[in-house]
Amino acid sequence: MMRTSWLCAAAAAALLLVAGACAAQPRVLRIASANDPQTMDPHAVALLYQSRVVQQIYEGLVDRDEKFRLQPSLALSWSAVDAKTWRFKLRPGVKFHDGSAFTADDAVFSIERALKPSSQRALQMHGITGVRKIDPLTIDILLDSPDALLPERLFLVDMMSRAWCEQHQVVLPQDYNGKQETFAVRNAMGTGPFMLKRYESDVRTTLAAFPSWWGRATHPGNLDEAQFLVIQSDATRLAALNSGQVDVVLDPPFQDVARLRAAGGLKILETGDIGTQYLALDQHSAELPGNPGRPNPLKDVRVRRAIYQALDMPLIVRQVLRGQAQATGSPLSAQMDGYLPEFETRPPYDPAAARALLKEAGYPNGFSLPFDCLNTGFRQAVCQAMAAMLERVGIRATLQVAPSALFFPKLTQATISMAEFGWSPTPDPWIVLQSLVHTTDGRNSGVFNAGRYSDAKLDALIDAIRVEPDLARRREKVAEAVRLMGRELPVLPLYRVQQIWVARPGVELVQWPNSVLALRWARLAVK
Repeated sequence: MMRTSWLCAAAAAALLLVAGACAAQPRVLRIASANDPQTMDPHAVALLYQSRVVQQIYEGLVDRDEKFRLQPSLALSWSAVDAKTWRFKLRPGVKFHDGSAFTADDAVFSIERALKPSSQRALQMHGITGVRKIDPLTIDILLDSPDALLPERLFLVDMMSRAWCEQHQVVLPQDYNGKQETFAVRNAMGTGPFMLKRYESDVRTTLAAFPSWWGRATHPGNLDEAQFLVIQSDATRLAALNSGQVDVVLDPPFQDVARLRAAGGLKILETGDIGTQYLALDQHSAELPGNPGRPNPLKDVRVRRAIYQALDMPLIVRQVLRGQAQATGSPLSAQMDGYLPEFETRPPYDPAAARALLKEAGYPNGFSLPFDCLNTGFRQAVCQAMAAMLERVGIRATLQVAPSALFFPKLTQATISMAEFGWSPTPDPWIVLQSLVHTTDGRNSGVFNAGRYSDAKLDALIDAIRVEPDLARRREKVAEAVRLMGRELPVLPLYRVQQIWVARPGVELVQWPNSVLALRWARLAVK
């Protein structure tokens, strides 16, 4: 009897231990994509693949809700004090990941840091002349002219700890183009819902939930940890999902989406992308590589139009992207303020007209040029199809496929001849125009103007859009700028993808149209 009692007690204890172990299992979301975030410095770059990760760790004064609408974050409220001053009331009780308090000193430091020459976030802060502390939880942002939409432009401008930056000698943002290595490249310390555990370049980034995050009680996410895994191969990413090694794939290959839908068993999340894919063309070099002694043909709008008319984008959408995109002639998507359906009209696909334009411009036999493309699966396939189409009209485009670390610096340093690239904006059209087609000033205008296009009339329109307080007049100026772009073709809008994620059952996600997965809403079913 005593032996039986002892065995029963031992069995009960074992069951309790097993139950305790099960209850203690961390909820870990494993997210796979083809791209690495490049750096943990929140001000160094303005790239989607970095924002996906860094925005979980750092926060700005403003953020976006589940519907991608602007909402308070580290600032509780804001108001215009006068025509050139905005006042931001900061959220009390916010802690950095090391337990120190977030105050106005950190906000002033962070905005000043984000305005430095090596910061790509400076591109969206044009017009800010200074920032000053009013009290421990209040700051004023000073402007060179009235700016009714300043809060909108502060999205993704992250707040850092001044003490942490000074301690680790990262008061200035990393010089990404110069391949500078700093402490902030592989380390991070913000106020966000997740803390950086480890960044392994081109392998994985591991984040742990921050238990003292100010917003935890009001957000439904239940993750203990998240891992962003870099899996370059399309087939390997899907195999990892099917085998249970990952929980979400952010960029499934287009050719497999129909099969995944039909098979069932996985969750398909989709939404229209707010961004657009473009073709950038060198319009500043005297000549192109491979054409010694001949003037740069891309400076001639007839040649740019010839390239446009040589590309059958609807065919590429059908065959390469399997119908999961939209060919477009608009540099702005329908999700952006100031968009008009008329912008969608593209020059008709017409190889004969393209050859005639090349002949008229003095290039009857065409020309050669390098063609840069990111090594992401679907983008590489689109670039290959475009190169073949250009070959038919005499433009010999030599494809140069590169990973993010090599490709994006070529864009920002304008060392491309022709390149396919994408831009995921906010709903404010000014940021797109300012970043992509405004004359580059070496600081915060035209940061992603990879072709170094310059037009004084277009610059004046973009500058006017920034300061125009009347929404109707602002939209008229946006329309005028876009129509001018349609005539001059500083960049060629190509297509807009249908953003598709694939997840395992039991995974609940909020999908933003800029392809960022905000982990504060992510949930894993408790087993």
